[in-house]
Amino acid sequence: MTHKHYLSRRQFLKTTAAAAVGSAQPTAFLRAAQTGPNSRITLGFIGMGKQNRGLMNGFLHKRETQVLAVCDVDTTRREHAKKTVEDYYAKQANKADYKGCSAYGDFRQLLERKDIDAVVIATPDHWHALQVIAAADAGKDIYCEKPLSLTIREAREMVRAVRRNNRVLQTGSMQRSSREFLKACTLVRNGRIGQVKTVIVGVGGPSKWCDLPGEPLEPGLDWDFWLGPAPQRPYNSILSPRGVHDHFPHWRSYREYSGGAMTDWGAHHFDIAQWGLGMDDSGPVEIIPPADPNAKSGVRFLYANGVEMIHDSSKGGVTFIGTEGRIFVDRGRFQAEPESIGQEGWESLPVRLYASNDHLQDWLNCVRSRQRPICDVEIGCRSVTVCHLGNLAYWNHRHLKWDPRAEQFVGDVEANSWLDRDRRAPWKL
Repeated sequence: MTHKHYLSRRQFLKTTAAAAVGSAQPTAFLRAAQTGPNSRITLGFIGMGKQNRGLMNGFLHKRETQVLAVCDVDTTRREHAKKTVEDYYAKQANKADYKGCSAYGDFRQLLERKDIDAVVIATPDHWHALQVIAAADAGKDIYCEKPLSLTIREAREMVRAVRRNNRVLQTGSMQRSSREFLKACTLVRNGRIGQVKTVIVGVGGPSKWCDLPGEPLEPGLDWDFWLGPAPQRPYNSILSPRGVHDHFPHWRSYREYSGGAMTDWGAHHFDIAQWGLGMDDSGPVEIIPPADPNAKSGVRFLYANGVEMIHDSSKGGVTFIGTEGRIFVDRGRFQAEPESIGQEGWESLPVRLYASNDHLQDWLNCVRSRQRPICDVEIGCRSVTVCHLGNLAYWNHRHLKWDPRAEQFVGDVEANSWLDRDRRAPWKL
């Protein structure tokens, strides 16, 4: 299931250490010095794996943006990204070459650039919080890939950093900008299936501790920087494949770097469940693991209003079940029972949700307007927290009581120690 979903994710994306900005830039494409509604939004990209290459391609094709810099700890990916940008702008300007994209191995150097307005972050999950907080403190607006964080505390600290710096952050939970999910959540929020009783969320299970053997370190990769705040361990090519066209990033399978499919795909489908339930500023109050301590499916989330949400790793999509019907939604799929629930006219129902048909464009629009985007940092925080709560229930086989307002476990000192993790020096949250 994971591989199939990864391919659909790729399809879904389709709908100074280096040279300073120089005189060879085509002036038709670089207007960073200008201000006002017609100026370009200048971008830097941090983490040039498959996901950010797809994002960069999307932003390159938007005429209101200008890519000024890329960053990666892998020389191959870094130089490939730089070449991609410069080849694109050279072609657009009908020039033989273009030398206006800088390449960095350290994201902090990119953030020092005063001429960069915003950054797009798509590094492994264990890096998100440190890079988002540093970017916000540097005055950059941010597009950060989902899942927003590696821990619950990290997510909240990211919200605080974005708010205190008055920044705009879009979480990359792109399904919010897809019509079938907007339709499903609008119908649910307008009571078209009656009172919601159950939500079934179909994503894979949690991650495990890394048990990969060490391999000889290949040249061109700063492995220590790749690990960053994660525990020290020998290099393994499964964690950071060296080819530009690497396949599924298997670091997602390991707890040191990710929450597994529970956070990867959960940041899409649990996010939609939260949206449909109207819980973007809240969350469940109890999390109950399955009876089998080795199970990777079946954790239950109870909300204060009586709704029960169930994690089912055997299926995909999100199913809302109410007293008068049900709605199933997944990418490119919408089913309602009875069918009359989903008939035309849903767009004029009284409860209207934020509508976006382009996740990237929505962020750019908000960078200009200074409004909060469709998947604002608070929403990303709340959605990934649900994912983390599920993982904690699986990993520790513990019935947990949660206070979504205080973001603390109720009467459970040990569980509250799981809200965050230690970080390898010198990295601090």
